[in-house]
Amino acid sequence: MSEAIVLDGFLEEETVPGDLHGSTARFRLTVSPTDERTDEATLPCSITDPVMAAAVLHDLVPGDKLRVTGHLRLPRTPDEPMVLAVTALEVLATAPVLADVAGAFTAVLEHCGPYVCYSDADTAQVPVWTEAGVWVGCADTPGAVGDLLEAFEQRQAADGE
Repeated sequence: MSEAIVLDGFLEEETVPGDLHGSTARFRLTVSPTDERTDEATLPCSITDPVMAAAVLHDLVPGDKLRVTGHLRLPRTPDEPMVLAVTALEVLATAPVLADVAGAFTAVLEHCGPYVCYSDADTAQVPVWTEAGVWVGCADTPGAVGDLLEAFEQRQAADGE
């Protein structure tokens, strides 16, 4: 078996059970060796340890920053995915979640590479900042965030930053 690798990244979306019993789990981790969005990669991950799978399925939320250790399984055929078989997982930072008075989640801060997006169930608009707190702009819809980030990065490149 190959040497284990260790990667830090953000949980891309909700975790899902890998089987009908929830004894395994799957998730996608967004990793980036630099702060450049173009260097990002989304890596499918799987967990077969039932105890760790239960924790992943019930305790993690999108935007959590994780450190995963595992073995990279490369595809043997063109229709197989590349998967990181996770053997250890550590939560480095939890995603901040804002709740209303009744306790129902209405807003969340999500990481998108080196950017932070504020999503609120009460509005379609999505304000965006860099992790350093620099204002990027406000997308009219969640689907427009990519265009907003692309325009921001082009402005930064034109300004020589």
